[in-house]
Amino acid sequence: QVGFRLDYVKADGELANYTPDFMVRTSGGEVCIVETKGREEIDLPQKMARLRQWCADATEASAATGGPRYSFAYVDQASFEQHKPTSFAGLAAVFREYQAPTQEQPKQGK
Repeated sequence: QVGFRLDYVKADGELANYTPDFMVRTSGGEVCIVETKGREEIDLPQKMARLRQWCADATEASAATGGPRYSFAYVDQASFEQHKPTSFAGLAAVFREYQAPTQEQPKQGK
């Protein structure tokens, strides 16, 4: 409900908007943007690449004023059911897919 959204270029080259599912502020002050999916969609790699870049840019911009670090987690249903984290820290530690700058990422748990 905070009105946060990002523009990104879809797989077909069109410009679109993306609204993440959740924003979490940890007790340490970090802001983590969480995207959940029941099934992977064709534009997911583009969305996650844009979100990764936004988090890097926002972290860099806020560092000068002592602001928060920004990160993200992609949580797919199959991996969530397999790992069943018991805390947000556990979720953030396990769900690291799309964190690296390459779009070819292994599936969680593989």
